[in-house]
Amino acid sequence: MLKIGIITGSTRQTRVGDQVAEWVKSLADQRTDASFEIVDIKEYNLPLYDEPIPAAFTNDYQTPEAKPWSKKINELDGFVFVTPEYNRNITSALKNAIDYLSAEFHNKAAGIVSYGSAGGTTAANQLRLVLSVPQVATVSTQPALSIFTDFENMNKFTPGDFHQQTVQTMLDQVVSWSSALKTIRK
Repeated sequence: MLKIGIITGSTRQTRVGDQVAEWVKSLADQRTDASFEIVDIKEYNLPLYDEPIPAAFTNDYQTPEAKPWSKKINELDGFVFVTPEYNRNITSALKNAIDYLSAEFHNKAAGIVSYGSAGGTTAANQLRLVLSVPQVATVSTQPALSIFTDFENMNKFTPGDFHQQTVQTMLDQVVSWSSALKTIRK
């Protein structure tokens, strides 16, 4: 069975992305075509990237925190990134986590669920660009959540019902692409 990781994109103390990730997982758990788990980048405590050799050239990581991160991403077949938009971009923590690895991401698919004042769409576009380097294929359907209408007081997640179908369509794409890409990974 395919294993899909729902990756949180924020490590802030007051983040709301964990609520969004739990909601995505609750919708994903209604499916029988893959298993889903939340992968919280905060739990990996990755320091600022400072490997002596770039991940594109080796997976012999010197940073101890990189090893469990590598193991987790390597065992997954695909991803759903839950990303906030900070200053029209993804968080530095998410970029840092992606920068630590390369081969572990190759030939896998990802969906993006974004949130922010304008639905986080600019951050999602930036994330697509970042993920293209380690060869992650991003699907087109993207749930975009407004901090003003899908959250009470910008801190309690209360998504509109119409988002559920968009998430399911995105998951359909992630599962089918992950299945297809699994056949070409070595």
